Amino acid sequence: MTQKTAVVTGGLGAIGSAIVDALVLAGHRVVALDHPSAEVRAAEWLAMRPGCAAFFADLADNETSSKTMQTIGSQIGPVDVLVNAAGITRDARFVKMSAEQWRQVLSSNLDSVFNATHPVFAGMCARGFGRIVNIASVNGQKGQFGQANYSAAKAGMHGFTMALAQEGAAQGVTVNTVSPGYIATPMTAAIKPEALAKVNAQIPLGRMGRPDEIARVVVFLVAPESAYLTGTNIPVNGGLYMSH
Repeated sequence: MTQKTAVVTGGLGAIGSAIVDALVLAGHRVVALDHPSAEVRAAEWLAMRPGCAAFFADLADNETSSKTMQTIGSQIGPVDVLVNAAGITRDARFVKMSAEQWRQVLSSNLDSVFNATHPVFAGMCARGFGRIVNIASVNGQKGQFGQANYSAAKAGMHGFTMALAQEGAAQGVTVNTVSPGYIATPMTAAIKPEALAKVNAQIPLGRMGRPDEIARVVVFLVAPESAYLTGTNIPVNGGLYMSH
């Protein structure tokens, strides 16, 4: 199999890093694309992943994103696999949510998906192969108190997935969503033990997921053998939210 070039946005985060590692093990040439604020961690991160590359750009900005994706294409190779995992939270009850909190989350979590995907989609179609995976959230399915902005953005990601899947299908480009539930990351590790116990009690499997359990699903979706799977959402939430 010819080695594919994969880009993972939010690639230096906990889930993003796990996806990068899994894609490397699966034989891909992998690029992590993250916000410039993550660049301070790049040297240590790359030292642990000598075969990877890292690029930095504000994906909420369309022009910057487009130029960066073009640079990756010219320096590393045409992008065959794109995993949109970048995102932020700005939680607040809706009555106290500012327009800026709404805008920041929609820009970082949803606009970034358009901005990263648009520069590479036509090339995927022209080459007859492409895999796009959008990392959404269980809260994009069921909603979450204090996350009107985040839930809206994550639900929007799957609407984008279903529409783009129809446009890419005839050209061999699949587009799918993965919706994680609560995942054990440095952020969730900071939750107080009593609050953590309450979270785990809501999950039928009784624990948070691991980043590598998200990565495993991504590797499955981007495999050439998964060519008949497109426009779908795969929940990875330990049974927290079950749907048909």
